[in-house]
Amino acid sequence: MSQAASHLRAALSLAAVSARGATTRGAARRRLSARPVPQEPSMEYQDAVRMLNTLQTNAGYLEQVKRQRGDPQTQLEAMELYLARSGLQVEDLDRLNIIHVTGTKGKGSTCAFTECILRSYGLKTGFFSSPHLVQVRERIRINGQPISPELFTKHFWRLYHRLEETKVDLAVVEVGIGGAYDCTNIIRKPVVCGVSSLGIDHTSLLGDTLEKIAWQKGGIFKQGVPAFTVLQPEGPLAVLRDRAQQISCPLYLCPPLEALEEGGPPLTLGLEGEHQRSNAALALQLAHCWLRQQDHQGTGELKAPRPSLLCQLPLAPTFQPTSHMRLGLRNTEWPGRTQMLRRGPLTWYLDGAHTSSSVQACVRWFRQALQGRQRLNAGPEVRVLLFNSTGDRDSAALLKLLQPCQFDYAVFCPNLTEVSSTGSADQQNFTVTLDQVLLRCLEHQQHWNRLDEEQASPDLWGTPSLEPGGPASLLLVPRPPHSCSASSLVFSCISHALQWISQGRDPVFQPPRPPRGLFAHPVAASGASILQEAVAIHVLVTGSLHLVGGVLKLLEPSLSQ
Repeated sequence: MSQAASHLRAALSLAAVSARGATTRGAARRRLSARPVPQEPSMEYQDAVRMLNTLQTNAGYLEQVKRQRGDPQTQLEAMELYLARSGLQVEDLDRLNIIHVTGTKGKGSTCAFTECILRSYGLKTGFFSSPHLVQVRERIRINGQPISPELFTKHFWRLYHRLEETKVDLAVVEVGIGGAYDCTNIIRKPVVCGVSSLGIDHTSLLGDTLEKIAWQKGGIFKQGVPAFTVLQPEGPLAVLRDRAQQISCPLYLCPPLEALEEGGPPLTLGLEGEHQRSNAALALQLAHCWLRQQDHQGTGELKAPRPSLLCQLPLAPTFQPTSHMRLGLRNTEWPGRTQMLRRGPLTWYLDGAHTSSSVQACVRWFRQALQGRQRLNAGPEVRVLLFNSTGDRDSAALLKLLQPCQFDYAVFCPNLTEVSSTGSADQQNFTVTLDQVLLRCLEHQQHWNRLDEEQASPDLWGTPSLEPGGPASLLLVPRPPHSCSASSLVFSCISHALQWISQGRDPVFQPPRPPRGLFAHPVAASGASILQEAVAIHVLVTGSLHLVGGVLKLLEPSLSQ
């Protein structure tokens, strides 16, 4: 195994953060956040994360980059410089046996399925993904587990000097944004590439049509390296085909999961939701191809080829999934995606959907889960939406898609775990200001109220309430709407939103007593009584992976350990 394997985890982790927004002029000229840098860094995990956070580009510079629209190729050039500074060359990555996966929705789930399948064969796996939910070390997984705080800390500090050896048999690498100019695309010779379902996202960077986005995603194709994609709309599928043909990349269309199930028992997936079947089908092809490319035994018996329904691409081979593949699919865990937590009368439905297509899939999953539940007690049930959306996403369009769920309450809050910025460095974000995120939440609320009313009230906003002796804007709410089918509230942090939703009825989430006046508004006060008396409370958390991560940090304290 080459020295590249020993450096993959720390090098990709740091470079993925530092290369975004970088130019060939160097990090010193990128106007990075002016956070204090420890002069003599200790070996503590939180110190390492705080140092890593100093590499976040601030909000003002991000806006400048969007306006100037410089050559994105410079980002890949900068990435090569970062690798060289860590003691690596691009050529070193060629021997890492990489599976490179891009897409708009489902690429993380596809990576999780693929990694778990190959780990079921007894292989030692590496897995790089982004963003993290609770702790930054989740981005680097060895054999399915985030590296320990101690190992992350050791590798992080040694990256400033030189790194230590840790070998893996393969690495599953998830693209961050796009593909062509993503910092992971310095990988020159992956074993196999995959493209999950495409959708509209990151339009300021990738383009505002599916065809433009497909061009970016197809940028990870490499000459002679097999690639697989799932069924896409005709236009973007043609773009992917053309991108592959231009560089002699063999691109195949994955048959549906049903084709692989024929002649055997149905496949059981560890991730819920009908849309995960497409991700599982892609993962099986990626794992199958990787195993065959590496001359591994036990790849599954090939079936008779099926005729392709689309003449654009050849159909990938169908095969009988092996017991290892079945085990991998069944044991796959990917927190924050179609995840359910049952806590007494509360059921938390967590899904980081943040595009129109993924929110539609989330709504289908949520409604199916509600239909399939067993009602143990007669009495009132309450449905609550906890939502946030960031970046250039159309929150009004996303919220409109959520309306059929018939929520009794819609709650909005920024992706801040607590009001105070002190705490875990893993949750800090310097790319936006507090004022920006609070105003964004008020916009979400306004969109929601407009959807709920035929005509928005001309005097919608009330004055934020202040807690005596405490921070301002603990609870921001509008004046009660005239005839609203669902009441809406805005809280200034995730913790306060969860305190109101759970009303102390979640046996695990038991925070200190809420600040005085937090629930003083009439909507919050009347809602608290309803939530306290409900026999069941169904809470859908969606719109942002970062929001889901903050919620999981509070609901699952073990994830922070």
